[in-house]
Amino acid sequence: MKKFMDKDFLLQSDVAKELYHNHAAKMPIFDYHCHINPKEIAEDKSYENITQIWLYGDHYKWRGMRTNGVDEKYCTGDASDWEKFEKWAETVPHTVRNPLFHWTHLELKKFFGIDKVLSPETAKEIWDECNAKLQTPEYSCRGIIKMANVHTICTTDDPIDSLEYHRAIKADGFEVNVLPAWRPDKAMAVEDTKSYNEYIKKLEETADMNIASFADLMDALDNRHEFFHQNGCRLSDHGIETVLAADYTEAEIEKIFTKVRGGNNLTAEEILKFQSCMLYEFGIMDHSRGWTQQFHIGALRNNNTRLFNKLGPDTGFDSIGDFDVARPLSKLLNRLDLEDKLSKTVLYNLNPRDNELMATMIGNFQDGSVPGKMQYGSGWWFLDQKDGMEKQMQALSSLGLLSRFVGMLTDSRSYLSYTRHEYFRRTLCNLLGNDVENGEIPYNMELLGKMVENISFNNAKEYFNFE
Repeated sequence: MKKFMDKDFLLQSDVAKELYHNHAAKMPIFDYHCHINPKEIAEDKSYENITQIWLYGDHYKWRGMRTNGVDEKYCTGDASDWEKFEKWAETVPHTVRNPLFHWTHLELKKFFGIDKVLSPETAKEIWDECNAKLQTPEYSCRGIIKMANVHTICTTDDPIDSLEYHRAIKADGFEVNVLPAWRPDKAMAVEDTKSYNEYIKKLEETADMNIASFADLMDALDNRHEFFHQNGCRLSDHGIETVLAADYTEAEIEKIFTKVRGGNNLTAEEILKFQSCMLYEFGIMDHSRGWTQQFHIGALRNNNTRLFNKLGPDTGFDSIGDFDVARPLSKLLNRLDLEDKLSKTVLYNLNPRDNELMATMIGNFQDGSVPGKMQYGSGWWFLDQKDGMEKQMQALSSLGLLSRFVGMLTDSRSYLSYTRHEYFRRTLCNLLGNDVENGEIPYNMELLGKMVENISFNNAKEYFNFE
């Protein structure tokens, strides 16, 4: 019987252990997609207690707590930080076989050196031990980033963001690259006329221009795109249910934009046409400056209307959706490719039924210009656990080139989530180690060790080419 979460956690063979300890573990982290707040890095925020860095904003944990019968007061409500931590400690023993159980104890071990299992019985001693360390300078926001051996962080930023904190971080000479990533979802969200016009007003102010036509809108967004570029951004991202690729004319788009700017609600067909146009135009914009584009596809968001109205988005009421993906995705990528304006692209699916779909779709548009130009992104959100990551890598291995994969990201709002890279690397090494043990690939550490190092870090560093 193995000890729980020892140094060989998830590593089932001697080859897997060799690959992880000698190759994967030493590599820096290239976290090219996350939702952390750059303001906290700029200010080098310190945390009073473990709840503040661990439970604030973590909808994964909130979902687990609610499922365990914990009142909302202890998730997003006004309970004290100790009370919230205590309720999480009560929940953890019930998360066995959920990835939360692994993530929780990886984070305690990696950052605080704690091997104890969190439970009501150990809660107070773990609370005290973590909090004591959080009071030291080494456990400031930047200290934790350096402790995790992070090389690059890409945040998620709206076109109207000032990027003041990114500039402040750079001016401070912080040794970790903290770069913005362009997330223009609100610029195409015409399904809510009132909110959209409020957003356009903010865009007018930020771009310092009047937006009276669709051409004006594109000029304003291109202005902001260039501003992001000047501040180190080379990466965009779209969080969408599915790719939209309806046919439209320029006249139709201008008419739709005029209609929504006049305060009128759009039809479903008009929304589809406008958003299809916007995705295409964003693709053209990215290509013009040599950026990489990302598509996060398949989330069914804000399912619980009552609690969405009370708590807002990103609070744990999203799920896997079931959308038509292949045809519109192919149509958009093909249109850009026909015009020789298809950027490097990373595709993520949330529904596991789409694994092989994505793995084959990227092969349609590889053109030999860049190794792995089209990427099948890592297991995302509900799939960023052992089973989901293994299935993503199996599909990519069978239908593409795993060796060119740009690897893992945190997609997190917590600075303790860098352990997800460790979790991924251990899973990768175990997958390859089992293949060697089964005689399916050769025992060649020069080949496999380099492959693991590349997937862990080198491929992403070369692919995104931020420096």
